[in-house]
Formats: sequence, structure tokens, C-alpha cells
Amino acid sequence: MPQDRYQRGAHTVLALEYHFVWKTKYGYPVLRGELALRLREICSGKEIRIVRGNVRANHVHLLVNAPSQLSVAKIAQFLKGGKAQGLFSK
Repeated sequence: MPQDRYQRGAHTVLALEYHFVWKTKYGYPVLRGELALRLREICSGKEIRIVRGNVRANHVHLLVNAPSQLSVAKIAQFLKGGKAQGLFSK
């Protein structure tokens, strides 16, 4: 395992990785354009590192490495929620 994968604190060493999968309502193929680039911008602003990702027309797979102070629900909120409204409006 690469050493940069681990996050180190004063008394901790951790590697938290989460796999997010979401699809569009009714499976409509509306995800297109520069969606992957905009997801990267959102993640880089929140110190979330995308390990692997796959964006299709009707669903998204993301494996992310996140800091311990961010909950899974908060990460999903950043990726799908109000902070990411610009993803689908352009």
C-alpha cells in the first residue's frame, strides 16, 4: 500500500475510503458533459480525494478517501446536494 494513502494525526493513522453510487431518477441518461471535472472541483475544495471514479449517462460510482471529521452523510451532501447544484444546471 502506498504511504500517501494514510492520513496521520497526533495519535492516529487512518485510511477512510467510501464507495458512493447514485443514479438518476427513473434511470434517465442526463449525466453528460464535464460532470467528472466538476465532481473533482467539489472534492478538492473539501479535502476529499477521489481514488477511483466512473461517470455514466445514468449513474455515478465514486471511491473517495476522506478526512475523519467528515461524516458519510456530509460527503454525500457535498457530492449530491445543494453544494453541487451547479453540476446539473449547466
